Amino acid sequence: MATKIRLIPNLNYKRSGTKSYVHLMRKYRFNPTKEGPYFFAPSLHQVGRVYHDKPIGGRAHVQQTLKKRQLGTEQVGEVSAEDVQNDSEYLAQVSIGTPAQTVSLDFDTGSADLWVWSTKLPSATISEYGKSHNVFDPSKSSTFKELDGYSWQISYGDGSSASGSVGTDNVDIGGITVKNQAVELAEKMSTEFAQGAGDGLLGLAFGSINTVQPKAVKTPVENMIAQDDIPDSSALFTANLGSWKDADDADKGESFYTFGFIDDATVQSSGQEISYTPIDNSQGFWMFNSTSATVNGKTITRSGNTAIADTGTTLALVDDDTCKAIYDAIPGAYYDSETQGYIYPSDTTEENLPVVSFAVGDKQFVVQKEDLGFAEAKTGYVYGGIQSRGDMTFDILGDTFLKSIYAIFDVGNLRFGAVQREELQQNLSLPSESS
Repeated sequence: MATKIRLIPNLNYKRSGTKSYVHLMRKYRFNPTKEGPYFFAPSLHQVGRVYHDKPIGGRAHVQQTLKKRQLGTEQVGEVSAEDVQNDSEYLAQVSIGTPAQTVSLDFDTGSADLWVWSTKLPSATISEYGKSHNVFDPSKSSTFKELDGYSWQISYGDGSSASGSVGTDNVDIGGITVKNQAVELAEKMSTEFAQGAGDGLLGLAFGSINTVQPKAVKTPVENMIAQDDIPDSSALFTANLGSWKDADDADKGESFYTFGFIDDATVQSSGQEISYTPIDNSQGFWMFNSTSATVNGKTITRSGNTAIADTGTTLALVDDDTCKAIYDAIPGAYYDSETQGYIYPSDTTEENLPVVSFAVGDKQFVVQKEDLGFAEAKTGYVYGGIQSRGDMTFDILGDTFLKSIYAIFDVGNLRFGAVQREELQQNLSLPSESS
């Protein structure tokens, strides 16, 4: 069986360039190479004694923690939940258990956990944040089985985390029922996790980076393949990320994933063939070679450079030289240390925006000009959708790039495919941060 699942726009999502950048800093734990308020610094972390719920006694170690420097001062403080983008632009409905309980999840090719809000969370968390969530109750599912001794934890560089227990249940994704799928139940979560609109996350990276202990579990896609829910000849999934900006296009900005088949109509509408490149999944990611980029036709050689495709990331992060070349081509653009990103004038016309492309294997794919601007940065300026990757050694090609292609994640052949999406017109309008 194969299926298509449509994504639902998160109407509560509020774009903020800086908050999205800080989210990526904490997710990938990279140090910025450009000046700005957010950075990593060593801090002493106390681990409490066994069977004690407070960090007293036990061992202490130094770890890198995300910090914020107050503008115009040397004063350094903690990063609050309000400093970080904790929400998702796209959500998909998934059913868990018998009878089915529907939850809205963030599909993320940059992680490998399937975790959900659960009734095991503290009553205070559910009463404060749970009204806007679908909370999974394992006691109401006749097919749920707890995995004794198994646990999970996702922790980020700013100290935020979510954790809990693990069980198995039937998970329905667009009509495909994955049996005995490991479901990670949230029992604790920090404010950063609680504030998002989604009810959890469904990871589409490789199971080697799954956080379940004492042994990692298979992802839903890995189980679909193992259980023959999708054919061996099409052991893949695809992503088509649309936008509210595309409402007047032929596809109306439709966003969807497919599992077990490639949407031929989407490929044919592009008038091009799929271009594939091998991936390196040794780090658990969808990583491929991206050894060049172009800005207005001028090639930037990036020998040995690699990139990962991450649907859980809104921005695209690339090396500093490429960033500089992009914004040097936009009149009035500059790096703004206050917002910790490149910004450019809001009244920049389509003709004054550069044609930017990145290599996927041997082929260049152009970023839609409408996605070069991410959100309002400050009065009269736009926060760019492409920003610095800091000291990371590979690019993160998130939605800024992925909205420009139809992406094929071929698990069976360990390759990534792309088709350039053609849009007849570019919508350069932006939502304000508060909209």
